[in-house]
Amino acid sequence: MANEAEDDGTGLPASLAMAWGLRERPGKGPRPTLTLQRIVDAAVTLAAAEGMDAVSMGRVAKELGVSTMSLYRYVTAKEELYILMADAGVGTPPEPAGGEGRGWRELLSEWAFAQRAVLMANSWIVRIPLTGAPVSPNQLAWMERGLAAMTGTALREGEKVSAIILIGGLVRNEATMVADMMDAIVKSGVSPDRVLGQYVRTLRLMTGPDTHPAVTRLLESDAFTGADEPDFQFRFGLDRILDGLAALISERSTP
Repeated sequence: MANEAEDDGTGLPASLAMAWGLRERPGKGPRPTLTLQRIVDAAVTLAAAEGMDAVSMGRVAKELGVSTMSLYRYVTAKEELYILMADAGVGTPPEPAGGEGRGWRELLSEWAFAQRAVLMANSWIVRIPLTGAPVSPNQLAWMERGLAAMTGTALREGEKVSAIILIGGLVRNEATMVADMMDAIVKSGVSPDRVLGQYVRTLRLMTGPDTHPAVTRLLESDAFTGADEPDFQFRFGLDRILDGLAALISERSTP
């Protein structure tokens, strides 16, 4: 099988080596009609239409009109296919807007919002378990862009990695929560406004100033009924992370 080819020194399975352009295709002889790109595209289309639960080697093979075993000439396992799907789903990061001369905070914020937009538009990606550090082409391009945003700061290289892990975690956590809530709302057949209204009514019935004074203060505020600016929750969390980085950079930059 092609995935058992001689080790090329990268430590990558053959399918990921192909994604990097290190191997053209498995096997010898005439160029086959089935390709790794077709397999990944079919899996992504299936996930976007029916969710990740619908994605299996057998189902992807059926969508392509080939035998399941033929897929294993390109990917050795479903988990390997997942990595390639996620890489295709996130795509390449957009170029920074506004040209040169922008500060690290603005660049990191733009990077975070761009990631968030991708996951919100392709919520199936957050259903793919994280199984290791990024090694696929697009994922590493996002990593490069995040690290590059902090070039010239007083942060150590390990701290830059920690920063993008922290911000990436915030992005993924919010995208996952939104996907979970939207799934629940769709299944219930009730509008988001009605769901929120019922939640507030439930809290009012179950809590009071004697037992839950902090929750009562929350209910008496406009936190649930006020018109927050778009993306308030995400921006709040992101700003707090960036504030912490700013404090560390300032501390390091002080003689």
